[in-house]
Amino acid sequence: MRRAWAPYAVCVLLLALDTATPAVTVALHDGTSVVASSSQVDARRHGELLLPAVDRVLAEADTRLDAVTGIVVGVGPGPYTGLRVGLMTADTFGLALGVPVHGVCTLDGLAYASDLEVPFVVATDARRKEVYWARYDDARTRVTGPAVDRPAEIAEQVAGLPAVGAGALLYPDTFPQAHEPEHVSAAALASLAAEKLAAGEELAPPRPLYLRRPDAQVPKNYKVVTPK
Repeated sequence: MRRAWAPYAVCVLLLALDTATPAVTVALHDGTSVVASSSQVDARRHGELLLPAVDRVLAEADTRLDAVTGIVVGVGPGPYTGLRVGLMTADTFGLALGVPVHGVCTLDGLAYASDLEVPFVVATDARRKEVYWARYDDARTRVTGPAVDRPAEIAEQVAGLPAVGAGALLYPDTFPQAHEPEHVSAAALASLAAEKLAAGEELAPPRPLYLRRPDAQVPKNYKVVTPK
C-alpha cells in the first residue's frame, strides 16, 4: 500500500520524463528549479536511451532514485510505441517508490517552454502527413485540442498565429511563423508541473493521449490456425 505524502511545499523532488516525440528527455526538479536534465533526439531508441538518461540525471544531481517524491510524465499525444515507453517507465517508478505519478500533456510542455504571451499553436509530427496540435492563449493556457489532423485541414484555424514544434517546422505553408522549441523538454514539463502543484492544481492522470489507433494492426483477413 502506498504511504501518504506531505504537501509539495516540503521536500519536493520531481523526476520528469517524456518519450512522446523523437526526444528522449529526463529532468529533475527540486520544487524551485531544474537541478539536472538530459535530452537526446532519436525516434527509434526510446527504450534503449530512457533509463541511462535517468541514471545520468540522478548522477548529475548527486542523488538517488529513492529520494524522488513524485514522477511527472508526458502523456502525449504521440505515436503508440514511443509514448508507452515513458508511461510504463513512469508507472513502474511510481509503484516501486510508492510516489504519485502525474501526467502532463506533451504539447503543454512545448507551450510552456515557448514563453509566448500571445495566442499561438503547438504542433508536433504525427507522421502520415499529419500533426498533433493545440491552440493556446499564452504559454500556460490551452484553449483547444489536442487533436490530430492534416496541416491543410487546419490552415484556416491557425492562420496568422505563431507556432512551435517539429510539426509546425515541417509544414511552413500552414505554419509560416514556426520556430523553436522543436521538441519537448522534460525540464519544461517538470517546471510546469511544479508550478501547478505549488498552486494546488490537480494534474492529469498518467494515461496516454493516442488520438488514433496504432500503426501496427492485425490484418482484417487474419486466419486463426488451430491444431487438428
